Amino acid sequence: MGKKILMKGNEAIAEAAIRAGCLNYFAYPITPQTEVAEYLSRRLPELGGVFLQAESEVAVSYMIFGAAACGERAFTTSSSPGISLMSEGISYITAAQCPAVFVNIMRGGPGLGGILPSQADYLQATKGGGHGDYRMLVMAPASVQEAAEMTMLAFSLAEKYRNPVMILGDGLIGQMMEPVEFPEQFKSDPPNKDRWATNGMDTRKSSKRNLIKTLYLDPEELNRQNLILKDKYDRMKREEVRYESYNTRADYEALIVSYGTMSRVCKTAIDNLKEEKIEVGLIRPKTLFPFPEAAILKAASKLSCKITFSIEMSMGQMLEDVQRSVEGKSPVRWYGKCGGEVPTPEEVMEVIKAGIHQ
Repeated sequence: MGKKILMKGNEAIAEAAIRAGCLNYFAYPITPQTEVAEYLSRRLPELGGVFLQAESEVAVSYMIFGAAACGERAFTTSSSPGISLMSEGISYITAAQCPAVFVNIMRGGPGLGGILPSQADYLQATKGGGHGDYRMLVMAPASVQEAAEMTMLAFSLAEKYRNPVMILGDGLIGQMMEPVEFPEQFKSDPPNKDRWATNGMDTRKSSKRNLIKTLYLDPEELNRQNLILKDKYDRMKREEVRYESYNTRADYEALIVSYGTMSRVCKTAIDNLKEEKIEVGLIRPKTLFPFPEAAILKAASKLSCKITFSIEMSMGQMLEDVQRSVEGKSPVRWYGKCGGEVPTPEEVMEVIKAGIHQ
């Protein structure tokens, strides 16, 4: 690792993408992630890269599609309503099996909402905001360091699966400043792109096609194509689940499932409750798809665990996944706020104590 640099989250994400070998960035400004574009507008020309501010987020998604279809590393960053406008393009990119990276620094909604942090795009990211049977691999950082690391990893995972990967961070991740360490070297060449990246015919007189497409008019052929995609998503579930366990070796009375910066608030609450002789465990999903179902089930199945909480900066968008994972081993309750309000450790503590003693 290199030396530590104090950076804003958005800038760390931008620098991480460069160090991962991505020199193609297309975007449209929207708060609270515009600093990514500001940073790359300066850095990419220095490196011979491509920076282009498109006329809209819809245009961005298809610029990403074009670059990715040619086998180039490409990524974009946006925030909530901007990702909504890209969703059609993301469906096309996934259907075409092209690797690309999307970063969503979430803001409050629905509608125009507000510019303060939120986690209310969970369902959009994990269940597919666009049309058709598709999934993205979704990672959720809880610090600026993790945001940088996950951004770099995202390009490798996108190419491994030939599928879009999304970094889902709330507005706090984009705006906070923390020390970051980048690897001195990060080498990851796109694997076998010559076998799939579009180049028309492979030679002038050949009948062999090397095309990128998403249109399958034969229903049996389209069904086969969707089964290929499903196999890919099932492989992600087997190989790419990532999570953190916190205080789960104790005989805890309650379990929290929380992600992103909200999980940091929950850790503080857990530490404070420990001083009151109340033990609480935490499972923090680092991947939201695939979701750490087995880890949550195991943690909720502990004999001492009376109740499980889904604590998030949304109106309970993760709750159903937590309930599904717990499989009835304990009652599951939601607590959260949205629109820019962040629950405090004291509020979390009161909710936990009330749940334990109800």
